[in-house]
Amino acid sequence: MMGELALRYPPQSLVVSTGAYEGSAESDARFPQPIDRIGVRATRLRTIQGLARWTWRASTLAKKWQPGFTWCGELKPAGYPARWLTARHDIPYGVIVYGTELLLIDAKIRRSRFKRRTAGSMIGKAAVLVAISRWTAELARDVLGLLELDIPIETVPLGTTPTHFKPGIDTRALRAKYGLDGGPWLLTVARLEWHKGIDTMMKALPAVRARHPTARYAIAGVGDRLPQLEQLRESLGLGDAVRLLGAVPHEELPALYNAADLYVGASRRHDLLAEGFGISLVEASACGLAVVGGRSGGVPDAVREGETGILVDPDDSAALAAGVNELLADPERRQRLGAAGRTAVETFYNWDRVVRELMEIDRRFRSTR
Repeated sequence: MMGELALRYPPQSLVVSTGAYEGSAESDARFPQPIDRIGVRATRLRTIQGLARWTWRASTLAKKWQPGFTWCGELKPAGYPARWLTARHDIPYGVIVYGTELLLIDAKIRRSRFKRRTAGSMIGKAAVLVAISRWTAELARDVLGLLELDIPIETVPLGTTPTHFKPGIDTRALRAKYGLDGGPWLLTVARLEWHKGIDTMMKALPAVRARHPTARYAIAGVGDRLPQLEQLRESLGLGDAVRLLGAVPHEELPALYNAADLYVGASRRHDLLAEGFGISLVEASACGLAVVGGRSGGVPDAVREGETGILVDPDDSAALAAGVNELLADPERRQRLGAAGRTAVETFYNWDRVVRELMEIDRRFRSTR
């Protein structure tokens, strides 16, 4: 998300301070902003050494550039140097919040006074919190209530890039590469984690195939639950009806969405994990796909029920199967939902709109010193 911000802010108006990673120098060239890599790998920014170096470097940048506002792409670890800049240089900061981090904070502050103090100290100095969905905003209000803090909360639903994700892409090479012949194909693009609901769709698939015998399910993504999902596929006797594609490169994703007949994003709450919004849902919409989403977390902000897709109970495999069967049986309705989804992305669910709203928040909360 911060990369999209850097691409769309006016040139040379935003200084990006972040960690390094392999190939970062090459990627920096595409941004019209100064990119300051602090000499610590991005994966090490949460360490004491990483935070110390980042905070020192941020202070140096603040003296040089005299910024009026700081964006934090996430509460941790970016909140630590941002809080320091507020204390030392009186620079207000805004934090993007997603949901899962708030669930974790909520759980911690309910059982630990120390965690309550540390969370209150970091969040309490923020000028504004920006939630990526109405559900995330409500969760943020709950956390602020527990901490007895009064901080403005703005809601900015996320988006995608409609020039990259679009319908009408030739899928022949991708189908050949991943063996996506026949169909209809259901698709999920997600990390292989329980809260993504991939297991629920697998459990629903026998009922779907009872109505649509050639239907198959493709999952693009990697994650810790791969062994369990492979075992579930075997225990359900699904065999080749479920295709675990692994990591699909970003440049191939538009063709993958175009190769599918229906997108399924049955995310649900699982322990302290939930879907704050669902970028893949709007990527699918951008490609003209109808979507079936889980009525959970921030998904209802990404799927306009009855307009771009339908919402179902993500904990109920029978309800999910019924929703999928309903749309597979009605190609004309799928086409209408997909076309409306494309329009929704062009007019609302896009990064240009997201960044315009963030720039307006920046304008309202920045320092005028």
